[in-house]
Amino acid sequence: MDKFNFLRNGMSRLPPGFRFQPTDEELVFQYLRCKVFSCPLPASIIPEINVCLYDPWDLPGDLEQEKYFFSNRESKYRNGNRANRVTSSGYWKATGVDKKIVSSRKNNIVGKKKTLVFYKGKSPNVSKTDWIMHEYCLVNAETTASTHTTENALTPKGNWVLCRVFLKKRSGKTDEEIMVNYNGIRVCDNASPVSSSSSCSSSWPVGSQK
Repeated sequence: MDKFNFLRNGMSRLPPGFRFQPTDEELVFQYLRCKVFSCPLPASIIPEINVCLYDPWDLPGDLEQEKYFFSNRESKYRNGNRANRVTSSGYWKATGVDKKIVSSRKNNIVGKKKTLVFYKGKSPNVSKTDWIMHEYCLVNAETTASTHTTENALTPKGNWVLCRVFLKKRSGKTDEEIMVNYNGIRVCDNASPVSSSSSCSSSWPVGSQK
């Protein structure tokens, strides 16, 4: 049984003043590994959800905060290993090189982090948004189990990954110019309309409608 339970109605609810700011190693070793092998978690704070059943702005939680989810990765094709990352309004696209997560205790690779960007629309009419997802997975579940447990190797349960979803903040803006990306469209924080001469007019994604 988990030591602490901060989940309410499928959402993470922390007391005022508390923040959930785990490192990559903690996410993989302390949370994802325990989830994969059905071991007690340090705390019940990460809900289970199929991330690709939702557009990023519809996922449970505060739009301005990082969101963490356990998600059972589905294959795009029945006989393939390629993950299905399509939502109702767009898709997640991998970018950059996967980062290796190394254990500070054993100095071995325990997992990897993949960075994905959300694109709204369908080809060829797609627009890049500011929604980012970090997808964590174990490198080799069987090896991880036998290396980090004194008991017999455990059997992994499901194809779990851990996802961190957040809205990328844009730097170099004044308070009046801070952009909020909602539903893949950027609007100003203030209530004044966006005109062609305003500082916000140049920030609209290509192909979007004002």
